Amino acid sequence: MTLIRHAECRRTETPNAVMTTLASPSQGDAGMAVWRVDMAPGRRGPLHAFDTQQVWCFLEGGATIDLGGRDLSVGPGDTVVLPADVPRQVTTEDGFAAVVTAPAGTRAYNPSGVGGEPCDLAPKDDERIVPLWAR
Repeated sequence: MTLIRHAECRRTETPNAVMTTLASPSQGDAGMAVWRVDMAPGRRGPLHAFDTQQVWCFLEGGATIDLGGRDLSVGPGDTVVLPADVPRQVTTEDGFAAVVTAPAGTRAYNPSGVGGEPCDLAPKDDERIVPLWAR
């Protein structure tokens, strides 16, 4: 058993949100990655995909998730199971907090395979990366 104190959680700031790693292979030797997303009001995350399923549990606020061209409106208490390899983009007007889980080693990628968002943490071109908060 591993106890991870709140003060020991790893925090990664992106242009749109703060990702707080609650447990992961490198934080608590967990077989799953669990992180909290705190997205500021008026933000839109990058269009991206993951090679594994993710489960998002919304704690507060609300968002719209464009999931493969289908808009899902979510709010406090809602849970969304995002399938692997389906492009998604999260937008929020009021901001939100959510807890997310995915298998260890989950990799993010740019679904078009080229270009990408102008962020140092985003996958470039056709690369697939394990995000800092899921390592």
